[in-house]
Amino acid sequence: MSKTVTFTVFRYDPERDRKPHYKDYKVELRRAGMMVLDGLNQIRWEQDGTLSYRRSCREGVCGSDGFNINGVNMLACITHIEDLKEPIVVQPLPSMPVIKDLVVDFTDFYNKYYLIKPYLITKTPPPSDRERLQSPEDRRKLDGLYECILCGCCSSSCPSYWADPNYLGPAALLKAWRFIADSRDEGTDERLEIINDRDGAWRCHTILNCVEACPKLLNPTEAIAHLKKTIISKKF
Repeated sequence: MSKTVTFTVFRYDPERDRKPHYKDYKVELRRAGMMVLDGLNQIRWEQDGTLSYRRSCREGVCGSDGFNINGVNMLACITHIEDLKEPIVVQPLPSMPVIKDLVVDFTDFYNKYYLIKPYLITKTPPPSDRERLQSPEDRRKLDGLYECILCGCCSSSCPSYWADPNYLGPAALLKAWRFIADSRDEGTDERLEIINDRDGAWRCHTILNCVEACPKLLNPTEAIAHLKKTIISKKF
């Protein structure tokens, strides 16, 4: 007989519910290595078709299934059920408005991301006979930065992000450093003017929740430290 585990899932439908509540479900472990996303799929497909959540690639790449699982932000598709204690409590990402059940509104998160100009800014004309090249050494400087999948786990785990609605947050600031650190980019000064603000890099208090929460094992706190050093060196 298959083993079962209990999922305690946050439920809230603003069209029907006066306030949020939690509902327990029994999930069968039908094979080794089942992920939390497999459990949620089993609930939705076989028990309760009203459960809402985001999912896509199932490979930890798209970032769509970031949830708070047993009190820690993580991706459901790469989190093994067997590694968690029961009951497995699945909630939406903290600090983000809930649209329905585990689906949150990312509008503010993306607005802050766009604010730091997350694209290559160039002012000199490109070479006529080749791409904009960089050395292997310069390319390696982007390791640990470009892998961000914008799942929101880091920002929604940050107490400073909860407390200050204007704080850009670790995800946006990590991306800012990713482009400033790029040897091909020429937009450092305009990005630093945006980031050199009480709601920018200086709002980070080095709590390190973002590092613990990142499913790609990135270090937003370190990136923010580099931003602060660059601001000081530029004397903004």
